[in-house]
Amino acid sequence: MTYCLGIKTRDGLIGLSDGRITSGSQLSSARKVTMMGSGGDRFFIMNSGLRSVRDKTLAYLRRDMQKRRGEAYTTMLDAVSAFTACLRQVAAEDKESLEASKLHFNLHAIIGGQLSEDREPYMFLVYPEGNWIEVDERTPYLSIGATAYGKPILDRALTYGTDMQTALKLAYLSFDSTRFSSNDVGFPIDMVSYHAESRSWRQSNYDYDDLSEQRQWWNRNLTELARRMPDGPWVETLVPDSLRPRHTAEEPA
Repeated sequence: MTYCLGIKTRDGLIGLSDGRITSGSQLSSARKVTMMGSGGDRFFIMNSGLRSVRDKTLAYLRRDMQKRRGEAYTTMLDAVSAFTACLRQVAAEDKESLEASKLHFNLHAIIGGQLSEDREPYMFLVYPEGNWIEVDERTPYLSIGATAYGKPILDRALTYGTDMQTALKLAYLSFDSTRFSSNDVGFPIDMVSYHAESRSWRQSNYDYDDLSEQRQWWNRNLTELARRMPDGPWVETLVPDSLRPRHTAEEPA
């Protein structure tokens, strides 16, 4: 299992992927986000699913890019179309034998960027069959892998108008919620950002200790917010009188 998240806001794009690899009782780490292209004409690809299918698909995509002899894809639609063509080729070659070995051909990919003829950044979710959907302003994120745990905070707090600094925090908290509830997702994490106005990419990775301050702050404040939440109707019926807060004369009820 894995967790990859792509976000598109008015400021640009954000990608986050965890680095944990599990195989039976074996635990290791590997980069699951790949930057393709060069200079300003770059885009990222994040994957979940069988690593052998991922590696072969990316190898075919690199070969396709090399055959173009320096002519980069000009739109993200060209890039995602090339990726899906490579994915379908791998499926034609390997899907039957993988499924005969009881391995699912389950590669999903998030692809995002802005190429020379694109008016704005674009982001796509590609399914194992090679079809895809595009992120839009109403739902400004896509996730693959263990998606259930990190989804609520994004649905509650993230909008297309969210600034990049806040979106990065929400991306981390989405991962942290997933990591906390799923043994198959964990550090290190890789994060990339694309600023649309300057058309510039930034990339970094972080391990467990790098984000201790943010993790501790969130745990502490989440607990405090629960304490400060207004009491619900359950207090009168489910909480014994001896456990209810007592107000002093100076404290209004």
